[in-house]
Amino acid sequence: MDEVKKLLTQFADQSVDGLPPADVDADVARGRRALFRIRARRRTTGVLCIAAVSTAVFAFGNQLKWWGGADKEVATGGSAAAGASATPSTPTPSQAEETISTFSSPALELVANTKPWSSVACTLVPQGWTPQTPIATDRAVLTPPSVRTSDEDAKLVLRSAADAQTLLSVRVTQAGGKFFHIGTVAGREVGQVKLGERWLVVQLPTQHPEWDDASLQRFMASCSLS
Repeated sequence: MDEVKKLLTQFADQSVDGLPPADVDADVARGRRALFRIRARRRTTGVLCIAAVSTAVFAFGNQLKWWGGADKEVATGGSAAAGASATPSTPTPSQAEETISTFSSPALELVANTKPWSSVACTLVPQGWTPQTPIATDRAVLTPPSVRTSDEDAKLVLRSAADAQTLLSVRVTQAGGKFFHIGTVAGREVGQVKLGERWLVVQLPTQHPEWDDASLQRFMASCSLS
């Protein structure tokens, strides 16, 4: 800047017709202000360029994140985890089934019967149930496990009858050429099927959550009368 001022001073000594005398100090001040403005514009332009490049890189990076790893972000993102923890969880069907099975009664299992009874005989028997002795000629009484033999309401009674029982709320199904009738007598569940000329009548315990129509029908289908 000192060299520029020296040159301006030398030219100022040469007068030009029609022009006012040169003010070197004012010219130098104006030159400095102009140079300052040029540098300021350059700095501003550089900052704007850097900001534009940074914005483009950030936006492109976000696009790559969502295009290439959307599943990972949704699965592990903090906001998603927070939302999941704030929302009450609903049991899935499998969890609901596990809960029901936990509190439901144990399923009835029919196993092969190897012991002969009376004129009423069955090839299947509820697992753990034992015949009550003495066994009558035309009937058999089965006692479930862990039940006192004196508790008549907890026993399964099978008998041979000449006539069918009159059932309430009767349900009739056909299988293997036989008609199975299931209903109630005096508030107790009863199943019956005609075998030859006589009827097999099966009286369920008063409380029988493990017995359903399918189990009772399968059990009666394995029986015979002699």
